Amino acid sequence: MYEYKTEIIGGSLNLFSNKANSNDLVKFNNIFNEYAAEGWDIVTYCYMSEGLTSVKGDLLATFRRKK
Repeated sequence: MYEYKTEIIGGSLNLFSNKANSNDLVKFNNIFNEYAAEGWDIVTYCYMSEGLTSVKGDLLATFRRKK
């Protein structure tokens, strides 16, 4: 059996440029490595915009680990 945890990770992600800057990559790697050290595996992730007319968004990531 698994337990799941979903995290909204903010960054400078932009719908039209479709890229992250180097600060975002460091931030994402640090967060993913912290979860991995606690036994969490990433299950899925996606870009999540702030609204229909917004070009800025965040990364939505779901992690799981065995109970």
